[in-house]
Amino acid sequence: MLKPLTILVTAVGCPGAVALLRSLRENGEREVRLVGVDMNPLSIGSHFCDVFETVPAGSDPGFAGAVLEICHRENVEVVLPQSSYTLEGLAIEKDSFGEIVVVVASIEAIRRANDKAETFALCDAIGVRVPAWRRVASPAEIEQAGKELGYPEREICIKPLISSGTRGFRVISASADRRRQLLENRPGMPEALRLEEAADLAGGTGVEWLIMELATGKEHTIDGYAEQGEILLGYPKTREAMRAGLAMYFETLDSPELMEAGAKIIRELNFDGFFSVNLVGDCVIEINPRISTVPYQEDFNYPYLALKRAVGELSADELRAYSSRIRPSRRTLRYFDQLGWDE
Repeated sequence: MLKPLTILVTAVGCPGAVALLRSLRENGEREVRLVGVDMNPLSIGSHFCDVFETVPAGSDPGFAGAVLEICHRENVEVVLPQSSYTLEGLAIEKDSFGEIVVVVASIEAIRRANDKAETFALCDAIGVRVPAWRRVASPAEIEQAGKELGYPEREICIKPLISSGTRGFRVISASADRRRQLLENRPGMPEALRLEEAADLAGGTGVEWLIMELATGKEHTIDGYAEQGEILLGYPKTREAMRAGLAMYFETLDSPELMEAGAKIIRELNFDGFFSVNLVGDCVIEINPRISTVPYQEDFNYPYLALKRAVGELSADELRAYSSRIRPSRRTLRYFDQLGWDE
């Protein structure tokens, strides 16, 4: 019987938190003590952890220090960040955690992955297809780049260089009709803009943007865990039935082509830790340098296996061997649940 393992998980209020916490708890071979942290005291994950603490926002300079203090107090052995916003602070302060394993990539890899223009430039350099794109900031740059990319004959799109969960993403279309969108669109649906509207709204905000060809086709994700730029465990899956920027349905796939595209990117970044590469059609559109939503199997607990490797309980070859257990066409359906309690 393996000794108990204490894991600190950040952002336990995020949409995938409950499934992740449950999978770590129900690993089938050892007791796991879960320490959850989040900036929101009403985070759903607080009800699924043995210990819960509120911490500053991931962007706060005091975030990593607060996490480290909790790690010392609770004898944490490994830290698993879930949110993109918690990564940089932990990466910068990683050395201060000493023997506590923080499963996070280098600060350089995180910044290159989070910056959409850096991602696209990297893919261009290594021959992985991305949409035609331009880096812009001012209204004039937005309008000029839009015309170079084929507007008004072609639909294009825009999003901030650094964002999460489709925040700031908009389609730019000459046929955009704001009155019709007002009357017909459900609340929360992203509204298309005309180029001049996008330039007026986005330009001059102090934010840099990626304006690009609108990729079309089925959405896919390559999930995995890597060390020194090598994927030790990974799989591709579809990304379907979107709601509020979140995929609600997945199917795992057998696709060597997708895995090779992911391997090229991870190798170029010399990446360590969990990652997720998103594609639309045959175009890479972003890299998430963190764990993503996981299609779990009764005999394949991807997050737990990767953490065992991170703390030195599995060799690289032993972790690679688990790839044979991944079942193509494994379906995952997400849904909303609720939890009640008395104070």
